[in-house]
Amino acid sequence: MYPIYPYVGKETICKEQPIPFPAQHQPRQPGIESEMIPRPIAENPYYTGSGKLLDRVALITGGDSGIGRATAISFAKEGAAVAIVFLYEWSDAEETRARIEQLGGRCLLIQADLRSKAASCEVVARTLSAFGRLDILVNNHGVQFPQQSILDISEEQLYDTYRTNIFPFFFMTQAALPHLCCGSSIINTASITAYRGQKDLIDYSSTKGAVVSFTRSLALSLVDEGIRVNAVAPGPIWTPLIPSSFSAEEVRTFGTEVPMKRAGQPFELAPAYVYLASDDSSYVTGQTIHVNGGGMITS
Repeated sequence: MYPIYPYVGKETICKEQPIPFPAQHQPRQPGIESEMIPRPIAENPYYTGSGKLLDRVALITGGDSGIGRATAISFAKEGAAVAIVFLYEWSDAEETRARIEQLGGRCLLIQADLRSKAASCEVVARTLSAFGRLDILVNNHGVQFPQQSILDISEEQLYDTYRTNIFPFFFMTQAALPHLCCGSSIINTASITAYRGQKDLIDYSSTKGAVVSFTRSLALSLVDEGIRVNAVAPGPIWTPLIPSSFSAEEVRTFGTEVPMKRAGQPFELAPAYVYLASDDSSYVTGQTIHVNGGGMITS
C-alpha cells in the first residue's frame, strides 16, 4: 500500500524521491494524500514496535495523513489504540485505519472541525466511549496560506489561520485534561518557522511560535500533575499541506534548501512522537525536538 525507500541495513537511500518533485497543486487545504505524486511515505517497514505504548490510548488530530498518519501507525506498532481526527479527507482516513487494523491495532475515525470548543469536547467524548481512557494527546493539524506581503493577509485569513492552528490546541487540551493522569503526554506539532520565520508565511509562522510558547507554559502548569508536554518542530516535510498551499512550481523544489537537500518524509518524524509519548522521555517536558534535515536551531 505504501511506497518505501530502499534500505541498506539501517541506512536510508533516498534516490527514489524525485528532486525536483513533479509540479502539482491541490485547490483545498489540508489536501488529499492519495492525490499526491509521489505519495508521502508514512511507514518504515523495518520499524518494529517493542510495546512502548502498550494498552495506551492516543488521540491524534490530523491523523489521517502526513505526519499524523505516520505517528498513528507507529503508535499502533507500539501497542496503542488510536483515535484520529480529520476534517474531510475520508479516503485518507480509511487508508490509515485499514493499515492500523492490518497491524492488529484499533483505530477510531472522527470527522470534526476543531475550530469550535464543542467539537473538541465531542472528539474526546467519542474517544473515551470507544476506548475507555485517554493517555496521549497529539495536537497536529494546521493550515497555511502563503502571501507575498503582510498587506495581502486578509482579516478573514488571519482569523482562519489562528482559529485552526492554535485555538484548537487550547480546546483539545481543555477537553482532554480532566481524563489524563500522571504519566500522560501531550505533544504539539510546531514548525521550524517558529524559530526562523518565513517571509511568505507570516501568520502561519506566528501561530507556530504560539505553539512553542503554549508548549512551554503548559508544561510548567502540568508538571506537578506528572503530565508531560512537548513539541516536535518539523522542517520541510512532504505532506498534503504542501501541494495544497504552494503553487505547482514551488512544489517542484520543495525541501531542497535544507542541508540534506531534500524534503523529509512523514515516517522520519514518527519516532520523535513515539519517544515523547513513551516513558523513554520521562524526564523531558517543555522541550521541542527539531526534525528538519540539518537546520541548526539556536534559540
